[in-house]
Amino acid sequence: MERRRRLFIVIVLALMPLAGAVYESFQQNSGIQQVTQNDEDSSRLASDVLNELQVKGRAPKTGYARSEFGNGWVELNGCDTRNRILNRDLTEKVVNNDGCKVLSGILDDPYTKKVISFTRGEQSSQEVQIDHVVALSDSWQKGAQYLEEPVRIKIANDPLNLSAVDGEANQEKGDSDAASWLPPNKDYRCRYVARQIAVKAKYNLWVTKAESDSMKRILTTCPDQRLPIEK
Repeated sequence: MERRRRLFIVIVLALMPLAGAVYESFQQNSGIQQVTQNDEDSSRLASDVLNELQVKGRAPKTGYARSEFGNGWVELNGCDTRNRILNRDLTEKVVNNDGCKVLSGILDDPYTKKVISFTRGEQSSQEVQIDHVVALSDSWQKGAQYLEEPVRIKIANDPLNLSAVDGEANQEKGDSDAASWLPPNKDYRCRYVARQIAVKAKYNLWVTKAESDSMKRILTTCPDQRLPIEK
């Protein structure tokens, strides 16, 4: 029995580096990464990065379709991006036996300040939705249509560009940019704008003049606001 136990340990230790390499490869190719929401001490000022973004008009929406950003959520071993974000953003989570699907949890919604009790179900799941912080339609009209499809798939699945939020607020936002929609929770607007700037800088997307002006106006209330850090 002792010999078998030692053999089992040796096999597990031997496989660990391989498992790590596979997961790291998936992260690099799918955009699935961790985003540290609060640790902004060593990142750049949002206002500085905003000033570096190109300011241009919207390109035509012609050709836009959700499928241009991939066929739904990316999956790894049966666990899709939606459930990974729910796992990241919800507290008091209950997951199913595979450790992936979130069955229930609590969301402190950053957009509205609501505390939402999430329960997985055909109707109830929509109470918590995964928002593309920079809407895919908006990104399409501001540079994404000129990117390769694998990069667009990363935009759609990048945790930097994803947030679990109140479903009604997400529907209200639609494909708006910062010039036409901001979170009702004013305390979150600086961080919201910083996330959008970070995404646009990461994928070389541009902003419109109205969008840039709106972002600058928000950032004047928080001049020390920095970009979120990816780890």
